[in-house]
Amino acid sequence: QVQLVESGGGLVQPGGSLRLSCAASIGITNTPLVHWYRQGPGGQREWVGNIKRLGDTTYADSVKGRFAISNDNDKNMVYLELNSLSPEDTAVYYCQMQFNGRDYWGKGTQVTVSS
Repeated sequence: QVQLVESGGGLVQPGGSLRLSCAASIGITNTPLVHWYRQGPGGQREWVGNIKRLGDTTYADSVKGRFAISNDNDKNMVYLELNSLSPEDTAVYYCQMQFNGRDYWGKGTQVTVSS
């Protein structure tokens, strides 16, 4: 059983920044990719980006240049840095990974962008 726990969300003003964390209960080098998703008030889950075990990253066009994913394999942590936030970025942010053919999700962390 794999557990993922996101943290770091909160209320931030437009233009602000946050750093989200995803703590994995297994070594993240066991999976080729860790993804970040978000689900906004409209309810649709959107892929944000991913990171490979060696650190290569890919992002959705909507966040490219503003968000950055990093990892710390020794600590089994994946991070999502959110910059230049706008109200449209308000969502619950989830990390996701696949292990032994199963998908695992955390419970998410809420990010609210509002003045």
